[in-house]
Amino acid sequence: MDRLSSTTLLPDALQGTRDDISEQLGVVWSQIKAPVIVPLMSIAVAVCLAMSLMLFFERVYLSIVIVLVKLFGRKPDKRYKWEPMKDDVELGNSAYPMVLVQIPMYNEKEVYQLSIGAACGLSWPSDRIIIQVLDDSTDPTIKDLVELECQRWASKGINIKYEIRNNRNGYKAGALKEGMKHSYVKECDYVAIFDADFQPEPDFLWRTVPFLVHNPEIALVQARWKFVNSDECLMTRMQEMSLDYHFTVEQEVGSSTYAFFGFNGTAGVWRIAALNEAGGWKDRTTVEDMDLAVRASLKGWKFVYLGTLKVKNELPSTFKAYRYQQHRWSCGPANLFRKMVMEIVRNKKVSLWKKVHVIYSFFIVRKLVAHIVTFVFYCVVLPATVLVPDVEVPRWGAVYIPTIITILNAVGTPRSLHLMVFWILFENVMSLHRTKATFIGLLEGGRVNEWVVTEKLGDALKVKAATKAPKKPRFKIGERLHLLELGVGAFLFFCGCYDVAFGRNHYFIYLYVQAIAFFIVGFGYVATLSHNFYIPSCKK
Repeated sequence: MDRLSSTTLLPDALQGTRDDISEQLGVVWSQIKAPVIVPLMSIAVAVCLAMSLMLFFERVYLSIVIVLVKLFGRKPDKRYKWEPMKDDVELGNSAYPMVLVQIPMYNEKEVYQLSIGAACGLSWPSDRIIIQVLDDSTDPTIKDLVELECQRWASKGINIKYEIRNNRNGYKAGALKEGMKHSYVKECDYVAIFDADFQPEPDFLWRTVPFLVHNPEIALVQARWKFVNSDECLMTRMQEMSLDYHFTVEQEVGSSTYAFFGFNGTAGVWRIAALNEAGGWKDRTTVEDMDLAVRASLKGWKFVYLGTLKVKNELPSTFKAYRYQQHRWSCGPANLFRKMVMEIVRNKKVSLWKKVHVIYSFFIVRKLVAHIVTFVFYCVVLPATVLVPDVEVPRWGAVYIPTIITILNAVGTPRSLHLMVFWILFENVMSLHRTKATFIGLLEGGRVNEWVVTEKLGDALKVKAATKAPKKPRFKIGERLHLLELGVGAFLFFCGCYDVAFGRNHYFIYLYVQAIAFFIVGFGYVATLSHNFYIPSCKK
C-alpha cells in the first residue's frame, strides 16, 4: 500500500515541478516584456520598415527609369559611336586591334572543352587574337586534359597559350593578374574574359570591340548571360528570375544613366589601358570584378551594357554549389564597401551624384539592405510580433510594400510569373545565408575571403538523363541536413502555432508555408542532390 501511494505521488510531484517552472517563466516574461521586449521589438520594426522603404523606393526608381529607357532611351549604338570594323587594303590585318581572350579555370573537367572551343571559335583575324587559358587546376589528370585540348587547337593554327602557376594565391584575381604579366600581352589593346562555363557566339568581338575602338572614354563592354540549364530544376528557375532582373533592370539602368554598373566578372571586354590605370586585378575581396569596376569608374571611365548580346553559361544546379556562390556574392560586396567607402567619398574625379549612386544605391541598398531586410524582417521580426501583440506592423509594411517589390522583381522573367510564390519562399530561405555572409563581409569575419569554385556540370546531366538512372548515393547526415534552415523553420512553425492559438495577426498561413520552405531546404530536398545524382523529375 505504501509502495502504491509513493508511485502515485511521483507523477503529481513532477507535474507540480513543471507547473512551477511554467509559472516562473511566465512571471519572468511578464516582468521583462513591457520594459525590455516591447521597446526592442518596436525599434526593430521601425528599422526594418525604414529599410523596406529604402528598398521600395529603389525598386520603383529603377522601374521608372527602365520604362523611360525602353520608351525614349537610345540604344548603346546610338548613345555612343559604333561602326563595324572594316578591312584596310594598305594596313591589312594590322588595322584591327589586338585582342587577348582570357579563360580562367580550376578543375573544370566537365566544361573545359566547351569554353576553349567557343573561345577558339571567335571570329577575328587570326593574327590579331590570343587565347590565354589560365589553368589553376590541382588535379593532374584534368591539367593534362586541358593542356592536350590547347595543343589540339594550336595544331589547327589557333594562337592559344596554356599558362599555369605554382600556387593559387588570389584565386581568380591572382590568375588574371599573373596572366597579364606575360610579354605577349603588351601587344594587346583589349582583353575579353570568359569563365570556364561561358560559350560566346562567334560574332562576340565584332559586336563589342567597335565600342572600345571608336569611344576612347569607354573602359568596359559587358554582355548579358543566357542560362542553358534554367529548366534543370525549380532552383535554377528561381535563379533565372533573380538574375534576369539584375541584367534586365539593374545593369541596363546603370549603363543608361551613370555609365556605371558592376562588372559581372565574365562575358565582358576591357580596355587594357583602363584596367591598368585602375590598378589592375586585386585579390583583397572575393569580388575582384566589382572591385575593378568601382576603381575604374572612380578614374572617370565609362561602361556600356549590351542587353541584346547574350553569352551562354550554366547556373549551379546543386544547393551546395549555389549556397557557396551566394556566400561569395554577398560577402564580397559588403567587404568591398567597407574597404572603399571612404575612397569613394574622397574621390574628386566623379560627380557628387555618381558618388551617391555608387554608395547609396549600388552598395547600401542593393548589396546590404536588400539581403538584411529580407531575412531579419520577414523571417525574424515579423514572426516575432506574433509573440508580442503589443507591437504592431502596419499593413503597408507587412503586405503592400513586399508585394509591390516582388512584382517589380518578377517582371524580368515573364515566363516564370506563375512561380512567383515559390520564388518568394526560396529567396527568403536564401536570405539567411546572404545576411550571414553580408555581416561576415562588413565585420571581416573568419570566412570573409573564402573562395569555393562554383561546380559546373556541362553536358554531364544530359548524358546521365539519356542513360540508365544511377543508384541513389548514400549521403552523410551532415551533407544532407542544414541545421540553420531547420532552426529557422522550427521558429517560424512555433510562431505559426502560437498565432493560431492566441494571435490576432493571422500571419499563420505565411508562417506555416515559409516554415515548410525552410524545412524542405533544411532536409536537403532542393535542386539536384549532387553532381553524381540526377533527378529526372526536376527536368521539364
